[in-house]
Amino acid sequence: MRVRRPQPGEIFGLVTALLGGSRLRVSCIDGKERIVRIPGKLKRQAWIKSGDVILMVPWEIDNTRGDVTWRYTKIQVDWLKSRGILPSDFGL
Repeated sequence: MRVRRPQPGEIFGLVTALLGGSRLRVSCIDGKERIVRIPGKLKRQAWIKSGDVILMVPWEIDNTRGDVTWRYTKIQVDWLKSRGILPSDFGL
């Protein structure tokens, strides 16, 4: 199975709330809570809901915001946890 792994600058996040206008509140693995937006290309491809594990890139100018780059399925999250890439207590 091919599962996308984080590139430099990307971090894992857990969607805690949908804010509307393609914006989400995300609890990140580094302990911060950020408001992220879903880019148009990804908005049409993936339906992101509360409780999903995502990859996101924080903005350079404002570290409290960011952009979503990927959404993981439950099977992919389990695979990441079994390999030790994602902590076992994170997410689903």
